[in-house]
Amino acid sequence: MKDTLEVLAQKANAGDRKSLEAIALNIQDYIYNLSLKMLLYPQDAEDATQEILIKVITHLSTYNHKSKFTTWVYRVATNYLVTYKSKKAKEFAMPFEEYAKLIDNGHSNMVKYASNEGELSLLEEEVKVSCTQGLLLCLNPVDRMVYILSEILEFNSVEGSEIMEITSDNFRKKLSRSRTKIRNFLNNKCGLANPRNPCRCKKKIDFLIDQKIINPKDLRFAGFSQRSIDLIGRLDKLEKSIEIYRSVPKVEAPKAIFKKLQQTITFT
Repeated sequence: MKDTLEVLAQKANAGDRKSLEAIALNIQDYIYNLSLKMLLYPQDAEDATQEILIKVITHLSTYNHKSKFTTWVYRVATNYLVTYKSKKAKEFAMPFEEYAKLIDNGHSNMVKYASNEGELSLLEEEVKVSCTQGLLLCLNPVDRMVYILSEILEFNSVEGSEIMEITSDNFRKKLSRSRTKIRNFLNNKCGLANPRNPCRCKKKIDFLIDQKIINPKDLRFAGFSQRSIDLIGRLDKLEKSIEIYRSVPKVEAPKAIFKKLQQTITFT
C-alpha cells in the first residue's frame, strides 16, 4: 500500500529524502495543469511549476496537517500564480470587448495551412483550446484563479476559499462574477457553446496563425490523445460553457521540470 501524501510529508520532514522525491513526483502534474490554465503559455507554466515545487519542498515544514496536503499545495501554488509576472500572458491579455473583436474577425471557409485531415484535426483542436484558455486571461488573476478552482477543477466554495485564503462568501461572489462573464461571452460568441453563433474553430485557423497566436509548427495544446472539441459535440447539456473547459484532458508535466528540480535540490 502506497503512503498518502500526508504520510510522505511526515516522513520527508523527518529527513526521508525518498519521500520528498515522491511528493514532488506526485504533485507536479497538479501544479503544471493549474499553471497552464492560469498562464496559457506552456513555457511560462513550466517555469512557474519549477518555482512552486521548490517553494513546496523548502517550506514543507510549515505544513501543519490541518488540511489535506493537496489543499496546502494548491494554496502555495495559488499564492505564487496570482502574482506571477508573465510577460507573454500580459501581452495577450485584453478586455472582453477586445477579445470579442478577435473572435468576430478573420473567419475563413478555406484552410491554407492544412494539407490533410490529420493536420486540420490538430489545428482545429489547437484553436479550440487556445481560444477558450485565452479567454480566461480577460479575467483579473484572482477572479481567474477562483473560476479555475471551482468551475474547472471542481473545488467547492469551502475548499476554494481555504486555498485562496478568503471567506467562503467572498469566494462565491468572485465565482459568480467570473462565471457570468465567461458564460455570457461564450454563449454570445462561441459556436461550441451556442450553435447559433457563427464562430467555428476551423474557420479561425488561418487568421490565428497569421496573427501569430498559434504556430502550426509548434502546437501547444493539440498533442492530447483525444480531441476535447469532439467531446463538446456529444454533450447534451445546457451549461456547455463549463464543459468546454472541463473537456480538456489533464496533461503530464514535462519531464524537464523534475530534472531541473533534481539539479536544484538533492533528493538522495
